[in-house]
Amino acid sequence: MNLLQKQGFFNSLILYAGVALGFLNLIILFQRIITIEEIGFFTLMGTISVLYAQVAGLGIANIILKYFPYYRSDDKKHGGFASFVTIWSLVGFVIITVLFVVFKDSIISYYKGKNGAQLLTRYFYYLIPLSLFTLVFSVLENMALTVFKNVLSSFLREVGVRLFTTAGVLLIALKLVDYHGFLMIYITANLVAVLVLFAYIGKGRHFKFSAISPQLMSERKTFLNYGIFTVLSGSSFVMIQNLDTLMLSVLTKESFAYVGIYGTFFAIAVVISLPAKALSRTSLQIIAQSWATNDLAKIGKIYYKTSVVQMLIGCLLFIGLVINKQFIIMLLYKHDYTSYFNVFIVVGVAFLVDMTGGLNGYIMNLSKYYRLTTVFIVSAVGLCVLSNWILIPRIGIMGAALAYLITMFALNFAYWLFVKVKFNLQPFAKAHLYILLIFTVCLLIGLYLPPLKNVFADMVYRSGIIGVIYVFLAYTLKISEDINNIFDRILKKV
Repeated sequence: MNLLQKQGFFNSLILYAGVALGFLNLIILFQRIITIEEIGFFTLMGTISVLYAQVAGLGIANIILKYFPYYRSDDKKHGGFASFVTIWSLVGFVIITVLFVVFKDSIISYYKGKNGAQLLTRYFYYLIPLSLFTLVFSVLENMALTVFKNVLSSFLREVGVRLFTTAGVLLIALKLVDYHGFLMIYITANLVAVLVLFAYIGKGRHFKFSAISPQLMSERKTFLNYGIFTVLSGSSFVMIQNLDTLMLSVLTKESFAYVGIYGTFFAIAVVISLPAKALSRTSLQIIAQSWATNDLAKIGKIYYKTSVVQMLIGCLLFIGLVINKQFIIMLLYKHDYTSYFNVFIVVGVAFLVDMTGGLNGYIMNLSKYYRLTTVFIVSAVGLCVLSNWILIPRIGIMGAALAYLITMFALNFAYWLFVKVKFNLQPFAKAHLYILLIFTVCLLIGLYLPPLKNVFADMVYRSGIIGVIYVFLAYTLKISEDINNIFDRILKKV
């Protein structure tokens, strides 16, 4: 098993373990222990902290990935790269925090009269430490990624923090803490994740703090230029994934209640994108290294393989979630969700579109044409805002879902077209047509299987039948060489 397969495998296990915990937290515990408005605020809190960290970092995550390969050295000092990254991040965070505090009243004023607005007023300053820990974790994670150490960071984020969240919400149920205490536990979890990752990187001795070399200092304007462009693209992409949430909270009177419903369905749909997350974590640094050596052949090969695998697995997960609608609604417990399941379907299709595009955005962003990535993604933000502004007042939550789908399709089409024209690379082949055929057949079978009276039994039998058919067809048609090789090794051991 090569590096891409090995780390992709472990990251997949971690991501799905994280999904199981996230499922327990959001779908089971949250729905039964805290209110929809509190769920909505927790969702919005995560949205704001991620965006806050993106802007405060001034593109540092992308700077690390793009430029570290050029400064890598055997003495582990790397020209003072670690020191440079630390100073850069702290300066950016201080600047954004000052602005965040100065404009506090303006931010809160947008939520006056909205359901759950008092939560934002009470916990406004909690966003600052949470955003700091989010930023520091991102920096440490990307530094670890440059030396192909990405499994622990994935575990801490996907599993570790969620375990703390589980503990926190259970303590609410036991009446040992209130919602305030729960948020404190969540913020502490993020701090613990930072400390553990820092200790892990320090133990590996891959980086040493040292004086910043004259060569590195001479490139600071280049870094700043790249950072500004990529922070626009990076924060803009975060905005695309969260604008629907933000605009639902502002444009509707239901505010945090709608955010709670939409955020829950969005989180369920995220399951579809997990294969893409697992593969991209390792693929990203390989793409960066391939650009450093101008190895287009390797980039093209990874581009195709990741697109096929991501689409194949994503379609199976989408089918599994759609055909088990009644089971999901039953688990969600609150009746508020019953009328909005189609929101999940639309958002799920948007995730499928994005992951089928493979690494198109990464390929472009790590190339010398990275500035155009910013143009594309900022344009996509404009499209997202316009779509939400038009659709949310007219059709509410479904408007946010449709706006997300429209935006993701337009952005991925733009990426695909540019990479195809400029580098003559594109991921699509007959394998994708086979996947669409398998997807259609299995979805129709799953929807028209006769239902069983017991919801749990229905879920097991429906998922089992469709899973066997899907895997059999994918294996027989040899959709993915990598996946077939994995199955062949398993079959030989049986």
